[in-house]
Amino acid sequence: MTMPIVLPWPLQSSLEAATRALLEPSDRSHIDFSRPTGEPALVSPDSVSWRVFKNPLSLFIGGVAAVIMELAEPRVRTGVWEHTTFRRNPIQRLRKTGLAAMVTIYGARSTAEPMIARVRRMHDLVAGTTPSGEAYCANDPDLLNWVHATAAHGFLQAYHTYVQPLSLSERDRYYAEGTLAASLYGVTRAPTSEVELEMLFHATAGRLEHSDIVLEFLAIMRSAPILPLLLRPAQHLLV
Repeated sequence: MTMPIVLPWPLQSSLEAATRALLEPSDRSHIDFSRPTGEPALVSPDSVSWRVFKNPLSLFIGGVAAVIMELAEPRVRTGVWEHTTFRRNPIQRLRKTGLAAMVTIYGARSTAEPMIARVRRMHDLVAGTTPSGEAYCANDPDLLNWVHATAAHGFLQAYHTYVQPLSLSERDRYYAEGTLAASLYGVTRAPTSEVELEMLFHATAGRLEHSDIVLEFLAIMRSAPILPLLLRPAQHLLV
């Protein structure tokens, strides 16, 4: 069985506070997770997802893993690298992505659904051609399926490995819980179990390829001032 990783408490507490700051809105006037409205979210409070997304350190680790897998797909890689501000302002990009994930899981439906619709509208504008001449569009269901699956896998596997081992039934339940939100994002084949996830990985494996952009992404994640200066060595460890 995989054993959780235990850090010295002062270091763990500081790292959790710093990584959690990436996920919280800077303007809490419109979204305040500390003041539940009583309105249902897209995922229920007794879900595995609520447990997984509660840990900011494993979300950071899982997010890095997910992006590595996403950037291995050439159409996703080109869309991400040519149409986002990550290279110029990685912290802002991380904040926006992290907040979207938190709202999707914990936000009231009246907040989450319009946010997801805005993301879909922005993705409508993201289209182009890969260096090899292959056309892509960010709202292509095939690309959305891959991005959703890799993100779900990254977050879950980091939690399972470094925080608390989960049973197979809990892991399957986690994937099934994400189908409603995934469909709102435009995903058409969200895996509902680890078996379905492995089938998608197997079907996509032939399209994945090496790219120096992955190494550039990792270099940015190591060097950008994401964590406070005193915690910067731990940033390298998390990456």
